[in-house]
Amino acid sequence: MSLRIVVCVKYVPDATGDRHFAEDLTVDRDDVDGLLSELDEYAVEQALQIADEADDAEITVLTVGPEDAKDALRKALSMGADKAIHVEDDDLHGTDALGTSLVLAAAIEKAGFDLVVCGMASTDGSMGVLPAMLAERLGVPQATLLSEVSVADGKVTGRRDGDAASEQLEAALPAVISVTDQSGEARYPSFKGIMAAKKKPVESWDLEELEIEADAVGLEGAWTKVDEAAERPARTKGTIVEDEGEGGKQLAAFLAERKFI
Repeated sequence: MSLRIVVCVKYVPDATGDRHFAEDLTVDRDDVDGLLSELDEYAVEQALQIADEADDAEITVLTVGPEDAKDALRKALSMGADKAIHVEDDDLHGTDALGTSLVLAAAIEKAGFDLVVCGMASTDGSMGVLPAMLAERLGVPQATLLSEVSVADGKVTGRRDGDAASEQLEAALPAVISVTDQSGEARYPSFKGIMAAKKKPVESWDLEELEIEADAVGLEGAWTKVDEAAERPARTKGTIVEDEGEGGKQLAAFLAERKFI
């Protein structure tokens, strides 16, 4: 039986662009270029390596987002994934992490899965909570923040590296995992892969097909919202401390005045 791998990816604003909020205090995704989240490229890479070691495996990349999010799917397909699913619906605008996990879980169940692979976080929100939420909604075990992964005998195993020690984790399939940026350099799509990606199937689903009510997602259904946002203040000229024997005291007074100490 084929190993069914689903990789969750996200289309995010380019970090080198002029990122800002829209009028409704959601991230403006229209006026800035977007791309596949760099941390999700590691998830795609690990899925490809797992598939290479399996007797038979199929990789589906899944994203939730606007029309342009198909660009993230095409990048993953050009790396070597087999097919893609794009969940797009106007009512999804403003959906937070909880709502996104609801939609992704419904799509994963509809697609069928043995292993769900995620990046450690997205490069726009940087929350890193989605894999745990998915595992809870799907009712399967999770093994997160792995820097090394393998699948064999109906189990996924991996190594999680901490500051003081490394842990060896194991979970029975089906399961959800997330991988870090230390798990292995993501491959560059070849010209052949880019051309092949154009012919690979991309399905589009909406909330109705996933049997999700509109009021459970979007800004109205969000549990977290941005109440206020302001531009980062411009950098000001620094203070030069000329040390003539009193430099340490001047520095301590400066830090105390600003309540750093």
